Amino acid sequence: MKFLVAAFSLILAWPAAGADTSRNEEIAERFAAADTNHDGRLTLAEAQAGMPRVAANFSKIDADGSGTVTLAEIEALADR
Repeated sequence: MKFLVAAFSLILAWPAAGADTSRNEEIAERFAAADTNHDGRLTLAEAQAGMPRVAANFSKIDADGSGTVTLAEIEALADR
């Protein structure tokens, strides 16, 4: 019985994990397109041109105050 409960719980959790993966893949694709100089960071101008919601929340996402945002910083805020 414990096995069935555990298996059922895993099945119920599966779509949520898949949704996070899909969302992160979409974020990564949009980030790559917006990162026009391919340095792994978005400036505010790059974000304004390619990821307007990131641009609108730029100071919140830029956790280290570097003036740029990374994919990891965007995903960290999205995971909240």
